[in-house]
Amino acid sequence: MTTGISTDAAAAPNALRAILAAHRTPVLSRSLGQIATTFLPFFGIIAAMYGLGTISPWLSLLLTIPAAGLVVRIFIIQHDCGHGAFFRSRAANVWLGRFCGLITMTPFANWRRQHANHHAVWNNLDRRTGLGDIYSTCMTVAEYRNLSAPARVWHRAVRHPVVAQVLLPPLVFLLLYRVPFDTPLSWRREWYSVFLTDAAILAVFATLALLLGVVSVALVQLPTIGVAAIIGMWIFSVQHRFEGAVWLRQDGWTAAGAALQGTSHLKLPRILQWFSGNIGFHHIHHLMPLVPNYRLEACHRASAPIVAAPSLTLLQALRAPSYALWDEEHARMVRFSDLRSRRGRVAAHLGTPPPQR
Repeated sequence: MTTGISTDAAAAPNALRAILAAHRTPVLSRSLGQIATTFLPFFGIIAAMYGLGTISPWLSLLLTIPAAGLVVRIFIIQHDCGHGAFFRSRAANVWLGRFCGLITMTPFANWRRQHANHHAVWNNLDRRTGLGDIYSTCMTVAEYRNLSAPARVWHRAVRHPVVAQVLLPPLVFLLLYRVPFDTPLSWRREWYSVFLTDAAILAVFATLALLLGVVSVALVQLPTIGVAAIIGMWIFSVQHRFEGAVWLRQDGWTAAGAALQGTSHLKLPRILQWFSGNIGFHHIHHLMPLVPNYRLEACHRASAPIVAAPSLTLLQALRAPSYALWDEEHARMVRFSDLRSRRGRVAAHLGTPPPQR
């Protein structure tokens, strides 16, 4: 698998910068068009879900998947706003990002600052912000082996695909984002963002509950945000932690290297690419976060002769969450099961029975 900037042409870095710069400017007509093709269907489907719910909750639940897919697309718009990439106007990005945050249940300013830190330290082993994060950081094999036995059990349990990819994502968006759990006290604007978002969400849901009933609101909103959270967190996870991902120490880390070796090009079917706002071209996003989502594919095509990043098919992406540890000795991502099989192979080579766990 070839990754990185081509070494055959000395002009490649300059050519890449020119391509990225050519695609970084928002196009107002395309931004407005994306708003129309995203928000209008979303509110239409939500209204239909409430209407069908008066006939049968099961009919309403049939629309959960497209509604959740549109929430994911709204999150990508919010994501662009957080990078200042959706509009040229900073104020327009902020206000649209805040509005999106009410739908995605994400405090915009707090998430924006946390996400900027993700871009600054991604796949840098010496600048990880917290080994407890199960989606955007990685423990090394040596660090894992140095844990106590109970800590290893817990580390593995919360990273089991069913737990990490299905059970926890709805809790992150419904509960964890309601409190500034990992926000420094000095980030006053970000703290206000959390509380004001909570107040706005409470006001919206309380109004809907008074008009339509608590049960009706719960049957529409909870499945929609729950499924959207599962899809969104899965996309985020597999684009940063997968079999071919590379982690580096500070002395070997560069932003371009992190983008082209530590993030993936997730090849999705066209319909899923639309719902996910082209975020599958994640290596391009990390190379230049100012490229709007609707220009990522064109930027990828223009830069393809110069750069290459690890690519994942949908099937490969479904297997990616099992790669949870960085083997620094062999410079590769591994699964927990690989540790057991390797110890067994070593023991067989030495003529001794493998250790029992």
